[in-house]
Amino acid sequence: MVASVPYVKSPDPHLLGTYTPEVIKAYIESRLDAVTLIVRDNMEDPLDDLCMVQQQLEQLSVIERCEYNKTCNLLVQHFDQKAREYENLLQTHNSSPIDITVHELQLTWLVYIIGSAIVGRLSVTTSDEHDNMDAELVIRVLQLMSLTDSRLPQTGCEKLELAILSFLDQVRKMHSSDQAQKATVYKRLNEVFGLNDEQMLLSFINRKIITNLKFWGRSEQIITKTLVLLSDLSVHFNSVRKLARLEEVQFMLTHHTSEHFPFLGTSSSLNEMRCRTMFYTSLSRLLMFDLGEDEERFYNFLTPLTNQFESLGNVLMDTKCFPNEEVKKAIIGLARDLRGLALPLNARIQYTMLFEWLYYTDYLPILLRAVELWAHEPAITTPVLKLFAELVHCRTQRLAGNVSSPMGILLFREASKLICIYGNRILHLEVTTDQLYPMKLKGISICFLILKNALGGNYVNCGVFKLYGDDTLHNVLDIIAQLILSIRQSDLLEYPKLASAYYNLLNCLSQDHVTYLTALEPRAFVYILESLNKGLAALDSAIYISCCTILDSIVSYIFKQLQLKTSTFPNKKLRSLSRENTQFLKVVELNSELLQNMMSSLLNNVLAEDCRNQWSMSRPLLVLILLYEDFYRSLKENIIRGQPIEKQQTMAQWFEDLMLGIERNVSSKNKEKFTQNLSTFRRDVANLPKSTTYSTDNSYQVYTETNYSISV
Repeated sequence: MVASVPYVKSPDPHLLGTYTPEVIKAYIESRLDAVTLIVRDNMEDPLDDLCMVQQQLEQLSVIERCEYNKTCNLLVQHFDQKAREYENLLQTHNSSPIDITVHELQLTWLVYIIGSAIVGRLSVTTSDEHDNMDAELVIRVLQLMSLTDSRLPQTGCEKLELAILSFLDQVRKMHSSDQAQKATVYKRLNEVFGLNDEQMLLSFINRKIITNLKFWGRSEQIITKTLVLLSDLSVHFNSVRKLARLEEVQFMLTHHTSEHFPFLGTSSSLNEMRCRTMFYTSLSRLLMFDLGEDEERFYNFLTPLTNQFESLGNVLMDTKCFPNEEVKKAIIGLARDLRGLALPLNARIQYTMLFEWLYYTDYLPILLRAVELWAHEPAITTPVLKLFAELVHCRTQRLAGNVSSPMGILLFREASKLICIYGNRILHLEVTTDQLYPMKLKGISICFLILKNALGGNYVNCGVFKLYGDDTLHNVLDIIAQLILSIRQSDLLEYPKLASAYYNLLNCLSQDHVTYLTALEPRAFVYILESLNKGLAALDSAIYISCCTILDSIVSYIFKQLQLKTSTFPNKKLRSLSRENTQFLKVVELNSELLQNMMSSLLNNVLAEDCRNQWSMSRPLLVLILLYEDFYRSLKENIIRGQPIEKQQTMAQWFEDLMLGIERNVSSKNKEKFTQNLSTFRRDVANLPKSTTYSTDNSYQVYTETNYSISV
């Protein structure tokens, strides 16, 4: 109702101005009064469910701005009282810990509510008077923050810290824009804190970020929330431009060690170490803003990571000793740090600096050695595999364009070594069913992602490997085939991330490297066909579309090879098939029923009421029809016979029109024509009377005893 007030033109009074302050007052007092009972009786605390709290505050932020003068006065009154009592408790010896906790949680609620009031600026037209009120609220929370920070070396309240971080994020959104720089709110901030513009406000927020990273390393929640705030600040160009000049930011760029930020040390838990990727992503953005081609500055920034690599290399590369748990954690942290560092490196120059540092100083073999030693420990292998998946990712063409550099091939070789090392060990790992995904399938899915990113980046000419007798590509494709065969078909669609990685890899291979698919051992190729058959029945549209695209590439290749086999142009050398392709066509012939089954599925999907992705399914359907004309004719006759007698001739005519103007080739033009025909066919079928039925079962089963040969 409050949100609708600006749009109401009725002259009748709505009385919202009378009741909204009462609603706000009741909410605030109910939250504050409940804290005492929650603490003393050890009851469930609503502050433990921050999602619910945020939902309430989103609604409250609109209501608060209706009669903002009254809301602000009420908040100031309660906040001043509780803050004064809290400060007195801290200064009084032998104060009751329960009383301190009660006041900390009451202030937590008030900080959240003030944050919701501040963010409510977006929903209304503000004035200088409102800006003054906002300033009074902001000042009080910042003063409380200074008080709590002074206690951090000894103790602190985690829930209050989370509320303050949420508040700072709201302040960032409201007051970190060029339009807001001259807002009245900065006048009061300047009087109390000396913050007279956005630059100084950002500096203040960054000091808080550094304080939290230094003293709250034991709290995963606070570290994560703090790093999210830093990440949000470092995403936008305008804020990065101002942040990069701050003394606090320069401190982080030159002192990112466990000495200054304990959460970067090996004493942190594995869960806490997940934050490190986000931290280095933010640092990388800030560093890259004005780095240019300054290699010295870049390598100076990498000094802490260089020192870690040097010490780890001395231990890991020594075959006589087996590293301890601290070394394991160091590898995990380093892999997460490097992945975060690589994520924002979109420019080729900066990415090349990182690659040369990793490759030419022999740091990549240290990571490979770690995977070799602990392939059975996903806590170690997952960060390293994800790091390589990022390194080989040609994000914004950062790996492409430099034809004089061997970087792409060198990187591909290292990534292939990693996949082979990990794959050869994980294949022999026996795990229980409940541990199958975390211990085995997750790592395999990342291997699929690595190869997909490497091949899909188009920065490696894969033909050079065979040309120069390098078995890198052969080895990695061989181990990938073994990894594929190690996955049960039933597990593919059960784990969404595995399915996505698997079908995306096949999509990449089928688009630009279909010859490598056809060169796989027969078992692996048949497995792929079976997985495509399952994918065509998947509910996930992305998987369904991928399967259609993959199938189109494979059957188009089959059709072209068969055309080549029966061609009559003079040059016999051009007409001859390679030994691999001859064997491949034999495998296809022996497993024709799989392709026929997929044609049946696609055609039945066209006839179904919930026909999905018609364009995607039309491409492989045409090629399959051209390959298996006899089977298609049997399917068509079966469907026509399933119609009422009076509709059979109409249905037969629709099938004739479906192939009208279609030639015996798999050109894009021909496929486009078939897609148009299929759209018309689908529209006609959809308009059939509801009483008309046709078989949508898998029609292929009816004809298994008939040997349908491939049409050429």
